Amino acid sequence: MVVRQGIVLLVSVLACCLFFSGATFASSYQHSLQIDQMRFDWSIDGANLAVRIAAPTTGWVAVGFNPTDMMKDANIIIGYVKNGKVEISDDFGTRVTQHSSDEKKGGASNVTVVGGSESGATTTLEFIIPLNSGDANDGIIDPQADTKVMFAYGPDRDSMKMKHTFAKTVTINLGSGAMQ
Repeated sequence: MVVRQGIVLLVSVLACCLFFSGATFASSYQHSLQIDQMRFDWSIDGANLAVRIAAPTTGWVAVGFNPTDMMKDANIIIGYVKNGKVEISDDFGTRVTQHSSDEKKGGASNVTVVGGSESGATTTLEFIIPLNSGDANDGIIDPQADTKVMFAYGPDRDSMKMKHTFAKTVTINLGSGAMQ
């Protein structure tokens, strides 16, 4: 009986540690959509948005939020996996077809890497961003409103400077999971 209670306590403590570290997002998300060949999974957790994106490439994958015109003004998270290591950049859409890191534009990187993998010909990234980072380059993501979400991935090469081979923008209510 004492051993069983100890095991239950240990499992409870581990579950709490994983929850507060953000690791629970690695296996379960509130919402999921297939955007052509890309997979977009996400959860709203208080003041944060947890995301998993996957695409059929061994190069970079990206998701952007609230562009005003193509890529302009979007909060763009772009990254790849190389030798098992995740490289992610928090970017800002500076022009309709250009983006630059938030840090180069006077902002801050507000992305927390949760994980990532490259399996076969698929790259998957998992990260957390604040819904309202306070960074002018990120804008505010309102989970109850419709949000323009950009999806893209590049060729099979680990360089975020390579032009995309796929790009699509859709409107999603992130709170309900409904796509317009």
